[in-house]
Amino acid sequence: MNKFKKIGLSALAGSLVATSAFAGEMSVAGGASVGVSHTNGNSSDTGKSFTMGNQLTFTGGGELDNGLNVALSFVLDQNDDSSTASYGTKNSNAGTPFDSHSVTISSDALGSLQFAGEGGSSAIAAMDGTAAGDIWDEFDSSTANITPTGVGGSDNMIMYTLPAMVDGVAINLSYTPRATGADATTAWNATYSGVEGLSASIAMGDGSAENTDGTAYQLSYAFGPITAAYHNYEFSGATAATSDDTSSYAVTYTVSDELSVTYGAETIERSGKQDVETWKLSAAYTAGGMTISADTYEIDNQNGTTATSEDREKWALGVSFAF
Repeated sequence: MNKFKKIGLSALAGSLVATSAFAGEMSVAGGASVGVSHTNGNSSDTGKSFTMGNQLTFTGGGELDNGLNVALSFVLDQNDDSSTASYGTKNSNAGTPFDSHSVTISSDALGSLQFAGEGGSSAIAAMDGTAAGDIWDEFDSSTANITPTGVGGSDNMIMYTLPAMVDGVAINLSYTPRATGADATTAWNATYSGVEGLSASIAMGDGSAENTDGTAYQLSYAFGPITAAYHNYEFSGATAATSDDTSSYAVTYTVSDELSVTYGAETIERSGKQDVETWKLSAAYTAGGMTISADTYEIDNQNGTTATSEDREKWALGVSFAF
């Protein structure tokens, strides 16, 4: 990992409190990936395609004279920024390499307060990913497809993590302001990990649209080489037709320190539609900062109908590097 020392953090400190300047330290970590995939299923049978990913994450910070810690995170990811501001107004950074960025102020006694300019997760959005890893997103190619409805905003929001008060219990709160005439969105989550191998979480929060909300439950347990996880996410829209319920599970078997195999499944339910069902089987081998992966996916009733054209399969091979 490369080190970039004393980059402008004295200016950041001066803007936060009236104290003497201090020097922090920044570091950068990177990742790159190359993959090939193929989707079968009538009109979606378009042949093989290659993909490439790349990302740089800058992190760092330091301690102020008053004991507070300040940390900055900034991500560069080429052409990944497609965020929108409230009510669909395009963000001026869209299409640029500037991605998720946040600043966090923390102490052991006060907990941590994070401001995410972009790419943060509200307390409920942080838990709306499925246990199986959002298999549906591998086939998300049309606005007619049934997909889980996201909850909460992630740009220009505040996340507060309470200090540790009970062993094994962590609590987060989030707040996202809205435009004039609309209520702000709030959310909370709580996680208990006081039993070895066990993690149990619950989250509730407002949706980004008026009169919508979400609830998420998550449970995982690791016993020896096997880890089992279950997740349920329920979105309550303005009507039954805009509400959905997503349940998922995954079982991972760790063959060795380098090799693991995972089987997962998801079901998305929406009133008046056929259930969308997905499955995946994946294997990953990691050694020396390199991960080689092989995945197979399957989806039935992708757009909520039983048309055979909406049943599809996909395979993917990939290699990624962390440095």
